[in-house]
Order: sequence, then C-alpha cells, then structure tokens
Amino acid sequence: MKIAVIGGGVIGMSCALHLARAGMQVSLLTEKKLASGASGRSLSWLNAAGPWPDHYYRLRMAGIDRYRTLYRSNPAVDWLKFDGGIFWSDEDEVLAWHAIEQRRGYDSVLIQADDLNRLDAAIVPGAVKTHGIYNAGEGWVSLPDLIAHMAAEFSERGGAIIEDAGKTVPLIDARGVANGVTSARKGDYACDKVLLACGPATVQVLAGMGISLPDGSVLSMLAITQPADSRPAVVLNTPRVAMRPNPGNTLAVEHGWCTDDIKEDEHGVCTVPDDVLQQLLAEGDHVLNTDSPLKLAGYKAGWKPVPADGFPVLGELEQAPGCYVAFTHSGATLALIIGELLGREIATGELHPMLAPFRPGRFQSP
Repeated sequence: MKIAVIGGGVIGMSCALHLARAGMQVSLLTEKKLASGASGRSLSWLNAAGPWPDHYYRLRMAGIDRYRTLYRSNPAVDWLKFDGGIFWSDEDEVLAWHAIEQRRGYDSVLIQADDLNRLDAAIVPGAVKTHGIYNAGEGWVSLPDLIAHMAAEFSERGGAIIEDAGKTVPLIDARGVANGVTSARKGDYACDKVLLACGPATVQVLAGMGISLPDGSVLSMLAITQPADSRPAVVLNTPRVAMRPNPGNTLAVEHGWCTDDIKEDEHGVCTVPDDVLQQLLAEGDHVLNTDSPLKLAGYKAGWKPVPADGFPVLGELEQAPGCYVAFTHSGATLALIIGELLGREIATGELHPMLAPFRPGRFQSP
C-alpha cells in the first residue's frame, strides 16, 4: 500500500517509521521542517504520573516501555535518559497523587526537603516546603533529536520525507473515501490511505473536510538555556517552574503561568515578553544549587495540541474511510506506542483493543 502521512512531528514520524517497517510505501509531508511545530517546544517528560483513568495510564506505561526498549539499543545518546522525576506542589495535591500512584504500583516515594540533595545535588536543599514525590522510573527525551533518529531509519527503509510542502490536506473521492493528499507547494499525491497527524492544525484540516473535532489546544512555550555549570539530572515539576536536562549541557524550561503572556500576531507568530522569560529563568535559579544564574539561549512558542476531553484521538474516521487521525496531548510519552499500534492498524486493518477508548467516533452525537 501507499500511505501518506501529514505531519512532521514526533507522532507523524513514529507512525511513518512503523508503517515503513511493515513494508508500506510511505511519504511524509510536513508544512515546514521536521519538528518545527509542537514537537520542537515540548518539555517531553516521560511519565504516567497523576490521576489518569486506568485505560490512559496503561497506554502511557506502554509508551514508557517502548522508550526503555529504544534506550537499551542506544544507551550512549544524550537525548534520552531515565534519571527520574521530582514533583512538588501544595501538600493536598502531592498526597493525593502519591496515593493514586501507590495503588497502581507506580514507583512513587514521598520526599521532604532533606531528601532533595541526596537525590540530586543540583537542587537547592529546602526547596520543598512540605512534601514532594520522587518517581525513579521517569525520564525525558529531546523530540527534535528523536525525530532525526527515526527519520534516518525511515529514509533507509525507502520512506520519502517531503518538507516545506505548505498546507496539506487529504483528498476525498466521490464515495467519501480518502485517496490521496494535496499540498500547497508540492501538489497532489495519490495513495491508498492517509494519516492526519499535524498537531494543533488537525482540527482545522478536519473542519475543512466538514468534520468537527472538539479542540482544547492551548498556547505553550519552551525556553532553552545556555550551557549551565550545574544542572539536575532529574525532571523537575514545581509550583513555579518545570525543567529537564537538554543536549549540550543546557536546560529546557517552561511553566503554565507563562502562557497568559504569549502573544500571537496575525501571521500566527507567537512571542513571549523578555521580562516573562527572565522571570521564568529566575524561578529556575530559585530551585537550583548553582553559582551562576541561568541565561537564555532561545525559546519557541505556539499552540500545543490538546483534544477537548484531554485524551488522544486515534483511528480511522467514520466520515472518511481510509483517512486516519492521530491528535493528542502528551505526544512525547505516547509517540512510540501510538506509532506502533496505529501503524499496525493502518497496515493490517486490525483494530487494537488498547486504542478502543480513543476513537474519533466518541465525539459524534448518537
């Protein structure tokens, strides 16, 4: 079969690679460059922490498992690590999360201020005021590096990567069946099946096809520091700053409070005021045990894909047979398992039970 994948983020690249591994003839088209969208500005914390429903928790755990398999084959890379995560918030939330995680058997240990320096010497002793949670099995990934890693194998397997294609949408024939794609700069491509995995643009593309998908996408940003003299090995999620290591001895830094200050112009370009960026880095300084303040190397801002109910939308569209959709938050944790399971569905037509709760049809009226 010929398959067209629309979207050059981590979900599209993972699905394209798994389809190529299954022997499909795959072309991936992306509006700009690989990883130029939401995948290029993700904290990409690999976790299944918190109060998720059981079916979503299991999918996330399977996602982490696939990253462990990838890490086992590539232990020397600097873009994928499993050095744990530390979370702290108000005491009630911490204790509630810990209770849920313990009931599930998720590796969750309550910690206090005295534990921080023992776990990671780069964290300020006493930064936790009451309790925190240490999750030893969590990790992080740099998605642009992961995408480049997968793209190399994809190309070796004969996959075609078409960058700078401009806006690309599925083609639907007179029967309502997907039979190709058309792009603003690269023209038409006939194929047997189409996968739509273009992040926050997915909702707009579907709307152009007359298909409504409830959207909860939000603005987000990710700052990258200059090389730091001291940085934590763990992923940190705190009340005022979230951060993780990043290749090149840098840090990736973000937090939700910054999003209210993101400005989007008429061309869709998003910017963050300098004082907000400096305040975010100052929040990082407050929790790091370092002599030198963090300095900004750059940042990216834009829309983060989030389905309206917060859970992935995965599978074939009832209104357009042959057209599949992959629209999800937590693309980092889920990328490898979605690529494997959804790729298998597209290649074989056999539905996987783990994806059953996440079908697009759940949003349709009875």
